[in-house]
Amino acid sequence: QLRIVESGGGLVQPGGSLRLSCAASGSIFSVNAMGWYRQAPGKQRELVARITKRGTTNYADSVRGRFTISRDNAKNTVSLQMSSLKPEDTAVYYCNANIADTTLYAYDYWGQGTQVTVSS
Repeated sequence: QLRIVESGGGLVQPGGSLRLSCAASGSIFSVNAMGWYRQAPGKQRELVARITKRGTTNYADSVRGRFTISRDNAKNTVSLQMSSLKPEDTAVYYCNANIADTTLYAYDYWGQGTQVTVSS
């Protein structure tokens, strides 16, 4: 059974930094794109950052230059380094991974979410 587990959320003051991590485990044949999404209260879930297996990245305009996504293909992990955090970054952050299992079919998997709160 495939699992996506996130860690690293918490409370931080404006201007501070946090690092989110996510690990995929289970019957994995190949992990394709991985990414982070977020959902603030009363808003739709939105893409924050995404990285392909080859390392190509894309970011939401609101976080470009402040957040950095990276991955370790050998460990099936993805991280999001967040700097210069703003109150509007407050949300539940979800890890997403497109994974081909041993049947070779690829599906999107989601983590349980981790809360990030930016407040003084």
